[in-house]
Amino acid sequence: MNHDTLKQYLYDHIPLTQAMQVDIVAVSDTSLTLTAPLAPNINHRETVFGGSASALCILSAWSYIHCRLKSYPHFTPRIVIQENSMKYTKPVLDQFEATCTLHEPKHWDRLINILERKGVGRIRLSSELLCQGESVGSFEGAFVISDMNRL
Repeated sequence: MNHDTLKQYLYDHIPLTQAMQVDIVAVSDTSLTLTAPLAPNINHRETVFGGSASALCILSAWSYIHCRLKSYPHFTPRIVIQENSMKYTKPVLDQFEATCTLHEPKHWDRLINILERKGVGRIRLSSELLCQGESVGSFEGAFVISDMNRL
């Protein structure tokens, strides 16, 4: 999936992404990076609102799953977050980005296998929150994927 197609999909289906001015930095089989500017995500302390930082991390992981599943046209996936945790280590003072990386390819393979057998599967992913190239937080979450063709 190219950057423009993903961005338009997010803007059309997750309106918060447009308000946050989310943009796509990179998409690959092993990672996905999103970015957003400070201005529409600012809080009363002139740093990034924690909810915006968390949302960008969740969106990076959700978008990673969404893009990867596009190569499996026999699935009609519904992707929902089941649980997550967010740690903030430094204030975010400027444009920020979240990178979701698949650290264990076997987890993806297991997800696909379970989706094919049962029509529903789960995967845990993490994202790193960066500002000016420095780590400022981390996210970990579990996502449930249902194949709508099987429900």
